[in-house]
Amino acid sequence: LHSLLPADDRWQHRHGSPGHGRDHVLPALVPPYATLPVIGGHLELGTWQSVCLVDTNKDNRDRQVRLSFLG
Repeated sequence: LHSLLPADDRWQHRHGSPGHGRDHVLPALVPPYATLPVIGGHLELGTWQSVCLVDTNKDNRDRQVRLSFLG
């Protein structure tokens, strides 16, 4: 992601630190949601799959993550 969206002054934005504008472009490449299968109380991922949280916005360090379960 750093190669595609470098955190430098090419991403102009009215607020935030230099490069903050890229944080508004990032969701076009990495969606801000995921649907994860849970079967028998266990997360069902493929052999090489994992879950990670990506937040490049260093101007707002306090975040909340919302989990919703459907069953």
